[in-house]
This record gives sequence, structure tokens and C-alpha cells, in this order.
Amino acid sequence: MKQLLKSAREKKGLLSRELAQTLGIEQALVSKFETGARKPTKAQVIKLAQILDLPIQTLMVAWLKEKIIYELADEAFALDALKAAEAEIKISKVPNKQLAVSKDLAIILKEIDKLKNQLDAIRQFDSYRIAQALELEYTFESNRIEGNTLTLKETDLVINEGLTISGKSMREHLEAINHKDAISYMKQLAESNTLLLEREVLGIHQLVLRGIDDAHAGKYRNVQVMIKGSKHMPPAPYLVAKQMEDYFIWYQTHKAKLHPVVLAAEMHERLVTIHPFIDGNGRTSRLVMNLLLLQKGYVIANIKGDAKSRLAYYSALEEAQSNSNKEHFLQLVASYELQALERYLKVLS
Repeated sequence: MKQLLKSAREKKGLLSRELAQTLGIEQALVSKFETGARKPTKAQVIKLAQILDLPIQTLMVAWLKEKIIYELADEAFALDALKAAEAEIKISKVPNKQLAVSKDLAIILKEIDKLKNQLDAIRQFDSYRIAQALELEYTFESNRIEGNTLTLKETDLVINEGLTISGKSMREHLEAINHKDAISYMKQLAESNTLLLEREVLGIHQLVLRGIDDAHAGKYRNVQVMIKGSKHMPPAPYLVAKQMEDYFIWYQTHKAKLHPVVLAAEMHERLVTIHPFIDGNGRTSRLVMNLLLLQKGYVIANIKGDAKSRLAYYSALEEAQSNSNKEHFLQLVASYELQALERYLKVLS
């Protein structure tokens, strides 16, 4: 593993200091990883794979191999134990049926790709004004899902004119302003093709809750939470960090295997199911979804916040979380992306 890391870093043209800064660790620790004096944590392995463009499976296998050798090399019955463990792992490993794309979803995805190709051909006619109007609607709808009562016009006045709306709470004003800033950050990440790491997700969440709950903004929750009106029980707080590690591993493993719209929807559903934050999980999950869509040249999928649409959205999430059936949720996200592309093309042409 040590040689793998060093070769990959040099191939990327990164200095040890630069890699350490990206990882958020001391430069000496990177050197120890490359000499084998220290082993990275699982979370660091995930980040290293993303930063160095290494297949997550390749790096994880090398990391686990060294871990196994360290633990069992001197044990007399090590090989027998490994054989027994291999048999149990094979039995317990259940394939993820959710990765299969249904016929109905495949039809929507085919139409999405057709429209995206049309949009790519006329991108030169895009304008800041169009993007600004659509992003305003996205802020309005995403906040409305969560109970914000600002109208579209009031949202515009708050974030673009700096006005205060009489009868509306300070929280509602901050939710509008924060979401606009979170969209700006999301677009910066998309344009620079920044890797989706823990830092980026926490950065999005920090903006969502800025000034509303600074004590918990950009931090995983340390208390148990419940989702109002849902049978799904999010994981206990001590499991959140581990499940978020698995979340990024899943992303790294599947990002090249799934259609971008399916990947974005999956990352949305998986994040909101973990519910890693005390508040702001829905907005953050939708922003992560749209970050992944923008990175691949798609447009913002704006899930509507009116009563009927909100019910359909929550029902699809509930089915995914409680019944392990993601089909309706994947189709819902794909339908919104299709509608967004149709509208975008209509405006440009």
C-alpha cells in the first residue's frame, strides 16, 4: 500500500505537503503512510482514493490486507481462520438489488439524455439571468418543503434586495439567504469539479444552518433524532460517523457505474436516511444531489414544495427508508430532472 500511495501522489504531481493540506493532516503523517510507519484510518483511505484518483476497491483491499497481516501473521491458525471467515462473508453478502434500473426508469433516463444532448448544443445561449431566476425558484421550493412560509416574491426581496418581510421570522429570512449562499458554494464545487468529500458536505450544511444554529452547523449530531411523520428511525448518534464513512465509500465505488441522475438520487436518499445532522438534512441532501447533477452537465432538479408535491416526495422517501424500495424515489427525482431540462430548453430556444 505504501508504494501505491507514493506512486499515485507522484503521478498526480502532488507534493507531500499539498496532499497533507488536502487531507487536513500533518505532512509528517503522509510521509509515514508512504514508508509504512503508520497506517491511515478508513476515513483517510477513502479520501486518499478520491484525491489520488485510485479505485477505492484497490486501495481498500491493500489497506485491509495489511491490517489482516498485522493482526494474524503470527497466529498459528491464521489460514484456517481466514478460510472460515471467507465462507461466512460469502454467505452474508447480499447483493444490492436497488442498483438495477427498472424499465420505466430507463425510459425516463433515455429521454433525459436526449434532452441533455440538445441542451449541450445550445449552451452558448445560456445566461446569468436564467440561472439566477431558476436558482431563486430552487431556494423557494427547497425551503417551502421544510415549512418556510416566504412566497417566491418575498424570497426574491430577501435575498436579492436585502429587504425584511413584515410578519416573517428571522429564521425564515436566514433560511432564504443561507440557501442562496449554499447554491453559490455548490456551483463553485461543481465548476471546479471538486471531489465530494466529508469536508464538502459539512461545508454545505454549515451554510444551511449559519446564524440559525451555529453550535451544530457543519457538525454531525450527537443526539438521537426522529423524523416527524415517518416510521424510519435514523441511526444512533454514535453510528453516524461510521455510516457517513460508508456513505462516501459507496459513492466512490458506484460513481462510475450508475447513471448520473440515479447516482445523484441515491446520494440524496442515502444522506437523508442517515440523517447525520440535528437540522437541515433535507436541504443539504438536495444540494448534494444537485451538486452531482451539475458536475455532470445536468441542470438543477427542483423538487416542488406545494402540499401535493411534498407529500409525494416524503412518501417516496418513506418507501425507500422503511420498505427498501427506492424505485418511486428514483423515478421522482428523474422526473424532476426531465421537467427541468424541458423547461431550460424552452427558455433558451
